[in-house]
Amino acid sequence: MFKSIINRFFILILLFSSIVLSTNVSAEVGNLSNEQMKQLMAQNVPLIDIRRPDEWKSTGVVKNSHLLTFFDSRGNYDMEKWLSALDKIANKNEKFILICRSGNRTGQVSNFLDKKLGYTQVYHLKRGIKSWIKAGDKVVSNQ
Repeated sequence: MFKSIINRFFILILLFSSIVLSTNVSAEVGNLSNEQMKQLMAQNVPLIDIRRPDEWKSTGVVKNSHLLTFFDSRGNYDMEKWLSALDKIANKNEKFILICRSGNRTGQVSNFLDKKLGYTQVYHLKRGIKSWIKAGDKVVSNQ
């Protein structure tokens, strides 16, 4: 009987541990709030703004972000060129954050990088620079 209780106790601990660990992992992957992005930036995780130059000029950019346009105004992209530039900032196994206007483009790009190309620590600001600015977070001019 005592052995049965101990076995059940260990099973419960294993179950609890797996739930806690999987929750922490899934909370970090993909979509970031403004606060989560600030925390990663404080750890010197690179922020990559994938918008176009006209968008950077219109709203400003988050200080210290890398400006690396993904889609042009027609929705076209040069994956090989973009990945080559990205590789100079972060590799497949390093954390980095993507930001766009509203989170749609970075959602697409981060999913592609993760699912198709094997990048392991891609994050993106889920509502983009619009939410950053709306929350009163700072941007700098890009002129």
